[in-house]
Amino acid sequence: TAAGSRCLLLLLLLLLLGVLGAPALGDPGPLEDVVIDRYYIPKICLREAQMGDFIRYHYNGTFKDGKKFDSSYDRGATVAGVVGVGRLITGMDRGLQGMCVNERRHLIVPPHLGYGSIGVAGLIPPDATLYFDVVMLDIWNKNDKLQITTLSKPERCNRTVENSDFVRYHYNGTLLDGTPFDSSYSKGSTYDTYVGTGWLIKGMDQGLLGMCAGEKRSIIIPPFLAYGEKGYGTVIPPQASLVFSVLLVDFHNPKDGVFLEHLEVPESCKRRAVTGDFVRYHYNGTLMDGTLFDSSYSRNQTYNTYIGKGYIIPGMDQGLQGVCMGEHRRVVIPPHLAYGENGAGDKIPGSAVLIFDVHIIDFHNPEDPVEIETVFRPEGCNVTTRNRDFVRYHYNCSLLDGTRLFSSHDYEKPQEVTLGANKVIEGLNSGLLDMCAGERRVLIIPPHLGHGESGARGVPGSAVLRFEVELISMEEGVPEGYLFIWHGEPPANLYEQMDLNKDGGIPADEFSTFIKTQVAEGKGRLMPSSDPEKVIADMFRNQDRNQDGKITPDELKLKSDEDQEKIHEEL
Repeated sequence: TAAGSRCLLLLLLLLLLGVLGAPALGDPGPLEDVVIDRYYIPKICLREAQMGDFIRYHYNGTFKDGKKFDSSYDRGATVAGVVGVGRLITGMDRGLQGMCVNERRHLIVPPHLGYGSIGVAGLIPPDATLYFDVVMLDIWNKNDKLQITTLSKPERCNRTVENSDFVRYHYNGTLLDGTPFDSSYSKGSTYDTYVGTGWLIKGMDQGLLGMCAGEKRSIIIPPFLAYGEKGYGTVIPPQASLVFSVLLVDFHNPKDGVFLEHLEVPESCKRRAVTGDFVRYHYNGTLMDGTLFDSSYSRNQTYNTYIGKGYIIPGMDQGLQGVCMGEHRRVVIPPHLAYGENGAGDKIPGSAVLIFDVHIIDFHNPEDPVEIETVFRPEGCNVTTRNRDFVRYHYNCSLLDGTRLFSSHDYEKPQEVTLGANKVIEGLNSGLLDMCAGERRVLIIPPHLGHGESGARGVPGSAVLRFEVELISMEEGVPEGYLFIWHGEPPANLYEQMDLNKDGGIPADEFSTFIKTQVAEGKGRLMPSSDPEKVIADMFRNQDRNQDGKITPDELKLKSDEDQEKIHEEL
């Protein structure tokens, strides 16, 4: 039948095709193009390999049966070349395009896109299909530029890095695939160098420009701005792009001087510190990245020194010139005016820029006198205080920064003292002279007229003191060494008048009665004191020379006669 004839013809045709080698059903036949299996794609792909790009990659090459014919791993070196320009077999050229750094691909390259019908003698047979396992490590182009990404930046940035600056920075260095090759952190010290003078690779020279101290950057450097075709040692292969994560710790220029920032200056600044002044100040000392290396506050004690005389680092000697009392000042000191290339101890690295935030407590000069400001002086002031006078006064005592020290108002009555008797500090004694009762003064007393370098209980060493004083009253004093003086000539028969009961001896009660009578009648006066009885008792003790409780005619002598006898003895 016709239908049977058609079936027979179809069967014969199938048998013929089988004999001629046509593909069987289910066999795709020879590959026309590269088969690409992207079995690992990184989450972040900043760039894909394009025609004309330089690339670096590792690979294993095998046949279908898994037999290896080549491997860059076995040679211990990556492959570098240009993709898409015919320098690779066509299948590899096609298979590498579009890859990201760290991407992994399986490539199946048919013979006509590999080594064809010729193969490679002794290595790849003719008409061989090639299997490649590839990982992309680096991609760059000769038109690439430095890639700079600012990761963090301080809010304050008064200055940025320029050519010829000396920089100190930390870094982590990796290849583009993330392989680390170097780190300053692992060495425990910053990398210190000049910028723009050829001491660094070109890319780093450029990448550090414009940075602030404390800034963090990611700097991607193409090979032609790094180590190029030669690479560096065993850690940086040829034609490798480099990635640096950089933290700029500090920088300066060898021509820098001290930089001053006046944070707070009192409205009233009557005097500024000069060379030779002795300054007391608090400070916090930090590196440019904010690391604290020293603080006077932590010791609860000011730093005290002369300025301009070489007792402190040159930068601080300069930085404290012209300060006012109470001023807050920031002093930025380059290393050549601080501790130089060697640093100091384990807290100040070599070539470190130092920042001091300073608070001036007070300063003085060893030649300073007491500074006296009269706040109020009563009208008709004719009688003023002199040495040996007995005075009563109120006072408030403080440091120049306002720290309160002492006050007579804390007690029930005013302070009492005999001037010129070494009972108060020299500066206060001077400040209380020539005052009227009711007068008020402010006294500024330098330490050499106060409590000196050692200070006193509650008073820091070398402190300038501020006294607010008010003279309440004064009593005329007696000459030094006298407890009582006559207003006129003493009685000729002094002993007889003093011996009230005429028994030939003067006990303490008779002596006391006689002296009080002379004072009451205005014939003489006692040394002023808050305790007249003690003064009279001291007088009696001085006259009772054998200490038998009464004064005899031989024992009684006037002070003036005693002084005259001493002169005669010396003569």
